[in-house]
Amino acid sequence: MTDNERLRASALAFRALHVPGRPLVLVNAWDAVTARIVEESGAAAVATTSAGLAWALGAADGDRLDREDALAAVARITSVVRVPVSADIENGYASDAEGVGDTVRAVLAAGAVGVNLEDALYEEGAGPLRPLKEQAERVAAARAAADAAGVPLFVNARIDTFLRGAGGVEETLERAAAFLAAGADGVFVPGTVDPATVKALVEGIDGPLNILVGPGAPSVEELAELGVARISAGSSVASAAHALVRRAARELLDTGTYETLDGGFEYMGLNALMARAD
Repeated sequence: MTDNERLRASALAFRALHVPGRPLVLVNAWDAVTARIVEESGAAAVATTSAGLAWALGAADGDRLDREDALAAVARITSVVRVPVSADIENGYASDAEGVGDTVRAVLAAGAVGVNLEDALYEEGAGPLRPLKEQAERVAAARAAADAAGVPLFVNARIDTFLRGAGGVEETLERAAAFLAAGADGVFVPGTVDPATVKALVEGIDGPLNILVGPGAPSVEELAELGVARISAGSSVASAAHALVRRAARELLDTGTYETLDGGFEYMGLNALMARAD
């Protein structure tokens, strides 16, 4: 089997995991070791968190990463796991639709078979969302690049209406319809976990719906009953891990004790996990 055939098979497997009512659950990783831990825990796929990945590379989240640095990190993740990998590529690491196509080609070269492509704008004085027509063109460019490569890349169109306070259900449905028509395979709506809102989105979007979860959100079972097809932890796992680092650092420096470190991943086990990824 050629590399392209393997990539295509992985993409088809990833696509098949998006089933309304039986959602794909993604515990987002940000480096090779977290990806291996997630895979070893039984995950059917691994997705990156752009925030966690940016923090690990010494940058803030919000479209500040260099494309080459970001996709080099994605390539390291795909090299250590066997399950499909989806890459959060923020705004596509590009100023125009043509550049988004270039990014998608680089994503495929890195071994990932899915992308999140968001419509938020972070430039000072811009936004909060990219104009609908312009974002649809960027989605179409992502689709065209993947199709030209012969890989059914799962394009997950992220809509930040709720997250950025830029609209509600009606505005989200309008953008979702445009992005699906442009070639997106699914729609990601972070910023709301209200059951009535989620149900309205499920019923109004003609494609798999992805919801972002964290503390206080409905359970996976509850979201499945609403018809959600994909559930993402996003940056919450990375945030929790980094909070542990801060607690451990403060305890060690302030009191000279080590109780925070109790229950850590056993050294030999973690080392063996990564040895199997070689």
